Amino acid sequence: MDLAFIPSPSTGVVHLGPIPLRGYAFCIIIGVFVGVWLGNRRWVQRGGRSGTVADIAVWAVPFGLVGGRLYHVITTYEPYFGKNGHPLDALKVWQGGLGIWGAVALGALGAWIGCRRRGVPMPAYADALAPGLAIGQAIGRWGNWFNQELYGKPTDVPWALKIDPDPAIGRIGGTYHPTFLYECLWCLGVAALVIWADKRFRLGHGRVFALYVAAYCVGRAWIEYMRVDEAHHILGLRLNDWTSLVVFVLAVVYMIVSARKAPGREEIVEPEWQLAEGAQEGQDAGKPAGTAKGEKSDKSNKGTKSAADGSASGSARSAGSPGGTKS
Repeated sequence: MDLAFIPSPSTGVVHLGPIPLRGYAFCIIIGVFVGVWLGNRRWVQRGGRSGTVADIAVWAVPFGLVGGRLYHVITTYEPYFGKNGHPLDALKVWQGGLGIWGAVALGALGAWIGCRRRGVPMPAYADALAPGLAIGQAIGRWGNWFNQELYGKPTDVPWALKIDPDPAIGRIGGTYHPTFLYECLWCLGVAALVIWADKRFRLGHGRVFALYVAAYCVGRAWIEYMRVDEAHHILGLRLNDWTSLVVFVLAVVYMIVSARKAPGREEIVEPEWQLAEGAQEGQDAGKPAGTAKGEKSDKSNKGTKSAADGSASGSARSAGSPGGTKS
C-alpha cells in the first residue's frame, strides 16, 4: 500500500459553457509568456529596446509549435498513419505531443526571420531568451501532469505519481516516476546555471544559448531513459536519447569554436536603435546645459522678443515721419 504519492488531476479539461479550458494548453501559454517576459528583461539589460523580444516571438512561437508537433508526429507516426491510425488526430495538439527538438529547430527558423526583419543579430537574441526558454519548458511540462502522460517506470517512492487506469488507451493504473516533475526541476536548474554563467563569464555570440542546450540535453538523456511510453529504439536506446547525444555534442563544439572566433560579448545587440540613441545622446552632450530640453521654448522666447522689438521700432519710425503725422 502506497502511503504517499502525487495525485493526478481527475480531468485535464474544464468546460466554461461550450468552451473547453485545457490544462495542457494553459501550461504552454503560461510558459511562453514567462519566457518572453524574462527574455525581454535580459534584452533591455543588454542595451536592447523593450518589446523587441515579443515582436520576434510572434514569429518564433507559432513556428515552434508547428515544429514541435511535426517532430512528435514524425517520430511517433503509428497512432496517426500506422495500421488503424487516425490521421486527423495529428491536429489535436491539446491531447499532448510536442517534441522539444522540433520546437527548438523550427522555432529558431521563426526567430531568424523575426531577427532579420528587425535587424537584430540572432545569436544575441538567442542568448537573451535562453533562461526564459528553460523556465518556459519547466512550466510547460506540467501539461503532461494534466494529461497523465509521459511518466516513468513503476515505483513506490513517496513522490511517485498516481496514474489512473484507462483501458481505452491501454493505460495501466499505478504509481510511477513523475518524469514531468524531474524535467521541470532540471529545467529550473538549467535556467539558474545559465544566468549564473552568463554573469560570471560574460558569455555572448550564442554561447549562452548553447550552454542551455547542452545542459538540457544532459538531463533529458537520463529522464528519457526512465520513461515507459512507446518510442523507437536504435541500438537499445530511445530515439530521443540519441537526439540528446548528438545535440549535446553540437552545442559543446559551437561553444568552443565560438569562444575562439568571437570572444567576449556583443556591445551592440540592436544596432539601428542603439546607434540612433547614441547619436542623439552625443548631440545633446555637445550642447550647453539646458539647451536640449529648453531649445524650443528659448527659440519661442527669442522670436517673441524680436517681434516685440520690431513692433516698437516700427512705431517709433512711424511717429517721426511726415506721413505718420498726417494720418
